[in-house]
Amino acid sequence: MFRRQRSIPLRSSAAALPNNLSVLQLPASDLTQYGVVHGPSAQLLSAAPECVPLAWRQLHVKEGAAGVSPPLITQVHWCVLPFRVLLVLTSHRGIQMYESDGSVMVYWHALDSGDASSVQAVFARGVATTLHFICVGTWSGRVLVFDIPAKGPNIVLSEELAGHLTPITDIATEHAQAQDGIADMVTADDSGVLCIWRSGSEFTLLNRISGFGVPCPSVQLWQGIVAAGYGNGQVRLYDSTTGALHVQISAHARTVCGLDLAPEVGKLLSAAEDTFVHIWKLNRSPENGSIEVEHCHSECISDTQVCGARFCDPSGSSFAVTGYDMAEILRFSSV
Repeated sequence: MFRRQRSIPLRSSAAALPNNLSVLQLPASDLTQYGVVHGPSAQLLSAAPECVPLAWRQLHVKEGAAGVSPPLITQVHWCVLPFRVLLVLTSHRGIQMYESDGSVMVYWHALDSGDASSVQAVFARGVATTLHFICVGTWSGRVLVFDIPAKGPNIVLSEELAGHLTPITDIATEHAQAQDGIADMVTADDSGVLCIWRSGSEFTLLNRISGFGVPCPSVQLWQGIVAAGYGNGQVRLYDSTTGALHVQISAHARTVCGLDLAPEVGKLLSAAEDTFVHIWKLNRSPENGSIEVEHCHSECISDTQVCGARFCDPSGSSFAVTGYDMAEILRFSSV
């Protein structure tokens, strides 16, 4: 069971974007950082366990030519690397990387619109970390792989992954996978196609799961299980090795706008535009290796188009939720 805690106020509401919430736990200082997007800016907040906001910062998109309307931010995401933490903003202009508190921008990558038609939007969306790389999706279906040094701004675009034909929607990774042939990254796109990769000095495409004409706004990866949330409200669980569909859940009545995983316990959080947030427990059967799922909890955020939801800790004992036109972050803790 979860109980609603004191909410965290925002200075402006959350935009109606999928995955519009990023959470970074700071155990050393007993603080949690939250990031939310609204238009051309992103709000960063630090809060104590009692949900009392202690610090606030606003970041803006790097400006383009004079007279051009400011581009919109599409996502904010903290990337936890083995040796440093960076904050990444994606937008219609490019990719910005900051120190974790947003105080210093260490890298800027402008998007090249040369391959885009006059009616095609140019943007980056979908951010994840694997090994010492940060991977960012783009409107063209390509995934940009940035090699991150232990310190300093000498970040290099090392590779571009081509596995999708439509814009990337989300990227998920799983850490501590070093064996050959083991999948540790999954990418999703606007047609529902999933590509499963093994990262390394060169990324290898291991599997491709066909879409069915429905976008996949959010995806997660845990112990060889790919969890994908779709525009028709379904959550599907696939085996990352074979690509086989094991479980199909009619989880929501509208688009799934966010999935998250608590890696220590295998809890899956799903949130959608239908006002509901669900928590599921994933398992693998010891007898035949099949994927099993159990529903654990539901919350209804009344009259709210939920647009982001994240666990606040790896054990899944608390989670946070954002909603369109809602100027607060709701937080729930287990009792």
